[in-house]
Amino acid sequence: MKRPPRKLLVVRNDKLGDFMLALPCINLLRAGLPDCEIHVLVPKYTESMAMTFPALDGAIIDPGEGAAFAAQRKLFNEIKQQQFDAMVTLYSTPRIGLMGWRANIPYRIAPASGIAQFLYNHRLTQRRSRSLKPEYIYNLDIGLQLLADHDIHSATLPTPPHLSFDQDEIDALRGAFCAEHTIDPSHRLIFIHAGSGGSANNLSVEQYAQLARLLHSPPSLQRGHTVVLSAGPGEEAGATQVATLLGNEVANTVYLSRDGLPAFARHIAFADLFISGSTGPLHIAGALNCKTAAFYTRRRSATALRWQTCNSGEHRLAFSAATDAEAEDMSSINIESAADEINHHFMALSVV
Repeated sequence: MKRPPRKLLVVRNDKLGDFMLALPCINLLRAGLPDCEIHVLVPKYTESMAMTFPALDGAIIDPGEGAAFAAQRKLFNEIKQQQFDAMVTLYSTPRIGLMGWRANIPYRIAPASGIAQFLYNHRLTQRRSRSLKPEYIYNLDIGLQLLADHDIHSATLPTPPHLSFDQDEIDALRGAFCAEHTIDPSHRLIFIHAGSGGSANNLSVEQYAQLARLLHSPPSLQRGHTVVLSAGPGEEAGATQVATLLGNEVANTVYLSRDGLPAFARHIAFADLFISGSTGPLHIAGALNCKTAAFYTRRRSATALRWQTCNSGEHRLAFSAATDAEAEDMSSINIESAADEINHHFMALSVV
């Protein structure tokens, strides 16, 4: 039997949402390699989020493609000094592939796409550009191949949630949040995140306001809801614009995330429903197995299937640009129909 890796580097060094969709693969590798030291290569922005993840032993910061030669050399030296014996690259570029090759990492696997694939001694044909599977499944497939290459076939596929926090801590945080914003603690908290990382088109602030107006809690539940308009750094304007459009029509409050991603993630953890476009916070909600309603373009590289959240099936809804409109025309989404489906699927339930 082949000796399993002693020290493994997982590369997912692009955006926050991409990293969150790597968590199922990382959990799989942790289950299959319980004695392995697992590190991840991420940009500085996602380092704090990576270090909340118990399956990981460490994080290496990638300065990025455009960083100076000295920063690239420092990264290479760190990778080489760590003496990894395996490297799993979920998003492959020639720069990182070359570093792994030059560092003499014995086992290196990546998708079989582009010129970078020839820098790896193990490859998996996936054809991700066809977007026939969710991104997190493509990532899982690479993890499964690594395990198979080391004669490990007993690891069970991970199930949601892929990330979790202490429930008592989350309950206390929810209570403090409601008290701070004068929210009835019996209310369900519906997070609407109008911000976007920019990789995919999003709904307009007018559409988000319309959606918020159309959400309702059946009187039979004797329980209302409050809309929480969340925003990360640089996204404050969108949240405040939605709040202005809503006025006093809908009970709402604006939550600005200013204490880093782990704090934002802990707030998302107490959301009864999280609504947004295809962006990083949506995938935090998915990893936490929150209930999600997401809005996508139909562009092949940004479809609802490809960027499906990794929560359980009954916890997610997805809406896309109309089939008779341009693939990225988010104005073509019928907000009334989407609200009806959200109300039927989530709002009529007693969410705990």
